[in-house]
Amino acid sequence: MATAVQKITLSSSRDIPFNKLVLSQSNVRRVKAGVSIEELAEDIARRTLLQGLNVRPILDADGAETGMFEIPAGGRRYRALELLVKRKRLAKTAPIPCVVRDPSTDILAEDDSLAENIQRAPLHPLDQFRAFQALRDKGRSEEDIAAAFFTSVNVVKQRLRLASVSPALLDVYAEDGMSLEQLMAFSITSDHARQQQVWQAISASWSKEPYQIRRMLTEKSVRASDRRAVFVGLDAYEAASGVVLRDLFQSDDGGWLEDVALLDRLVAEKLKTEAETIAAEGWKWIEVAVDFPYGHNRGLRRLEGVATALTEDEQATIATLNAEYAKLEADYAEVDELPDEVDQRLGEIEKALAGFDDRPVAYAPADIARAGVFLSIDSEGALSIDRGYVRPEDEAPAVEPEPDGDAASTTGPEGAASAAPVIQRAVITIGGHTPEPEDEDDDVVKPLPDRLVMELTAERTLALRNKLASTPSVAFQAVLHKVCLDVFSRDLAHGTAMELAVRSVSFPVQPQGLKDTQAAKAIAERYKAWEERLPKDKADLWGWLATLTGDEQASLFAHCASFGVNALYEKADRYGGGVSSLMVDQRIADADRIAKAVDLDMVQAGWRPTVENYLGRVPKRRILEAVREGAGERAAQLIDHLKKGDMAKEAERLLADTGWLPEPLRMADASDATSDDAAEIEGDGDELPEFLADDDEEAAEEPDEPDMVAAE
Repeated sequence: MATAVQKITLSSSRDIPFNKLVLSQSNVRRVKAGVSIEELAEDIARRTLLQGLNVRPILDADGAETGMFEIPAGGRRYRALELLVKRKRLAKTAPIPCVVRDPSTDILAEDDSLAENIQRAPLHPLDQFRAFQALRDKGRSEEDIAAAFFTSVNVVKQRLRLASVSPALLDVYAEDGMSLEQLMAFSITSDHARQQQVWQAISASWSKEPYQIRRMLTEKSVRASDRRAVFVGLDAYEAASGVVLRDLFQSDDGGWLEDVALLDRLVAEKLKTEAETIAAEGWKWIEVAVDFPYGHNRGLRRLEGVATALTEDEQATIATLNAEYAKLEADYAEVDELPDEVDQRLGEIEKALAGFDDRPVAYAPADIARAGVFLSIDSEGALSIDRGYVRPEDEAPAVEPEPDGDAASTTGPEGAASAAPVIQRAVITIGGHTPEPEDEDDDVVKPLPDRLVMELTAERTLALRNKLASTPSVAFQAVLHKVCLDVFSRDLAHGTAMELAVRSVSFPVQPQGLKDTQAAKAIAERYKAWEERLPKDKADLWGWLATLTGDEQASLFAHCASFGVNALYEKADRYGGGVSSLMVDQRIADADRIAKAVDLDMVQAGWRPTVENYLGRVPKRRILEAVREGAGERAAQLIDHLKKGDMAKEAERLLADTGWLPEPLRMADASDATSDDAAEIEGDGDELPEFLADDDEEAAEEPDEPDMVAAE
């Protein structure tokens, strides 16, 4: 005979007036955590009570019910209801749904309180994401959802973004096959196919870091901080149906622009429009490119224009701004710290006044007719207009004076030169860059590609020039070394009166962005500072040099001498028509001596290994060798299983702050950098030769023999 199963009896439920309820000391929740009582009260006021209270009758000494009930489970809900009563939003006698336990049960009140809290299963995050999505699909705005659950709009956007990831990946996440951080990384793009492709690519690998997922999803995109994106603007890009990838879970500097072809087209169109506007000024030619290489204007003559004068309105504006600035300074002269709005206003005035210092330059119409303009985008994404360059073939021919000055022909060269310039249509040339084919991997460690070495040594040459220009003593020794070879070596002497010249070599092969390096900018600033001080008429140069102090002459000497530095690697001419391998070796050795003398450090000069300038252009063996040298064997083992593209990007991250340098950029050993014909520098490297260290007092004592060595 089958045993009958005993049926359970559930506790009864009923509404009890609020003023008949009290908190029980048996409630196990003591620590306040999670949603605050205020937020819970607001939620109850909005949607009413979703879960009743667990109560027990309070008995008197005889075991009879007193009509009051204690609450061992549901204390936070009771406190929230109590707060609503205190704020007159709920009546004291309002009926509260309760589950009433039998007072005769042998289950303790603490048992019920503990069970209610630990038997509750928390909501899986994916369920929350999908619930937010369901609310959004049913017409609730992100702001409404945020207000309903007492969270920020940004959190709601993050949850909705996670819910929009590929359903296949969400299923993996639901089964704990993917971490929340990894899912966040996948949410950077809405392309489900690409998400699944990346997951398949890394799922078999032990390395599934979120940063790696983000990098793989954005490897074919362009950063919003890229000069092209800044130049066009995100609004214009999105207006042209361009997609911007945004990372809602960490700082992304504006995101990534997914359609690179569209961005390049918008850049080209905007540059062309700007070029056509400038062409109306009458220039003969306009060269247009996103970026020009370092030394692109080499061999061209720069026109000397005249800065336009301030208009009456501009002068009045400057006077008004200066008066306002002076008044604010006087009003707050006694305070220790300026108010934020006053400090901001002073900054705005300073910026506005600085804008008047950069005056437009006017050129003669005849000069404009033969000169041109370089139009590009600077490193900050602003339009760069470099006007006034004359090509050698466009120079005006030298004209001999007519025998009879009164009978000058109006059709001859003089007449043509004096005639009004003809308005011409500028020839606009839009340049581009041809991508370099990527080197194939090989098991054998081959020498670095010639082009890569040329690019690396171009950057080293610039850094060495900048360092030499700040070390006059070494600059003097370098030039002295050169002239000694010319004088005492028959093979190098040319036997002319004074043929010491500075030939600044160009960089036919150079890395992208060379003109934006620290050394290039420092050289350009120093050049401009001296150029502004030099007399306009070359005939006055000798006398002007005599007015300089010894330190000034030394600085100018070092600056000029630095332009003669050539540390470039070149491929030797096998047939003897060009540079030989011996000449290149001697040049590099001489450059090493100078680099050692000035203590050149390419890391301090700003060089870092990147995918573009080294890691993406060498075989995998060299990438691993670099990581092993710079970051250690363990770091190399972390990436040795990756494909070359991913390996190069990981290596860039690992080597970022290690100070690692490839061979062409390293400081040579003392044994390699020193030869029998190189003189040792004694004392401090900044110490000047005696005749260059004369101070102003010595120069004043001998006014008839000014120190002119730097000029000679």
